[in-house]
Amino acid sequence: MTSTRTGARRPVITAWSAVSPFGIGRAAFAQGLRERRATATALAPELARTSDGTACVVPGFDPRTVLGRKGTRSMDRVTGLAVTAVGALLDDGERNRAVGTGERAALALGTTTGSAQSMMDFTRDSFTGEMPFFVDPAKFPNTVMNCAAGQCAIWYQLKGPNATIAGGRVAGLHALSYSRRLLGAGRAQTVLCGAAEEFSAARAWLEHHAAEGTGAAALGEGCAVLLVEPPADEGAEQPVLAEVLAVELGVALDGDVRPALARTLRRALDQAGIEPGQVAVVARSGAPGPEGDAECAALHEVLGGADAVDLTPAELIGDTGAAAAAFQAAALLAYAEDRAGAAAGQIGLITSVDRAGSVGCAVLGLR
Repeated sequence: MTSTRTGARRPVITAWSAVSPFGIGRAAFAQGLRERRATATALAPELARTSDGTACVVPGFDPRTVLGRKGTRSMDRVTGLAVTAVGALLDDGERNRAVGTGERAALALGTTTGSAQSMMDFTRDSFTGEMPFFVDPAKFPNTVMNCAAGQCAIWYQLKGPNATIAGGRVAGLHALSYSRRLLGAGRAQTVLCGAAEEFSAARAWLEHHAAEGTGAAALGEGCAVLLVEPPADEGAEQPVLAEVLAVELGVALDGDVRPALARTLRRALDQAGIEPGQVAVVARSGAPGPEGDAECAALHEVLGGADAVDLTPAELIGDTGAAAAAFQAAALLAYAEDRAGAAAGQIGLITSVDRAGSVGCAVLGLR
């Protein structure tokens, strides 16, 4: 179990963006949530390996079309999603690029394995080619887990620490926890913190077999990114969207997710100095199967009768895997922005569970 106390000067979120099944950019994501628009769509036969042949994919997304032909010939889908999301955040205001790039700009990106499709394709080529080494060397970088984060750094001149953190559905919270530590230790001035997941035939096959007998959800994909900074000195201008009051992570060693998440929730609320009844908005991971049921049970146990708004985005954009917690954070920020200050002072809660036993939560003070 991990605690991430960093002192009284808690980090703040000053910008965010997303590439999601709603489309590219912050506005598209916020609009999709506002409309409660479902995004599941029928797949082409070669991709239709999910239970019902549907998935929640980013509409019309192709890295070469979105990012241009230069530097994208061998770019795989998850890398394209991450590079596009980081670029959308940096382009969404002059200040974002000024503080979010350069020598002291770090990147923390959550993932599951990187691109399962790239790994499987490259391995298959080594078996099916005339010789094992008759493979495309330009595609080898896609097979390593940190390819997406490395490409983001190259594209946008992020010269600070660059980290890829594997954590399944909880990966976004691991990335946020790591971001806090980077800032608290003075290793970075700003951190682009997010998580990415692609839809592919390989991932659909893996998820289908991993979820056998537990009820699979429609698979989603995308990338959400937050700009995380230390709080500015008094009098300095800083467009604060939320304060990161607490991040707590844990593991259900005995496989019983409900008590593990309940303990994690209590630690987070205690760290933040928040009573359960003060939580106004909750964004659950919406995990399919027994993990999702345990998540709901833990929330009910800890929050009791708290009348919190449920913003769970998985109901609309599907099971986005490693990107889920980052999208949950984006949902809270979109909720606050929609209310133009009316949500200021409200407490938002993110909860996350994964079939491997990882659990986590984050408490945000909305502005």
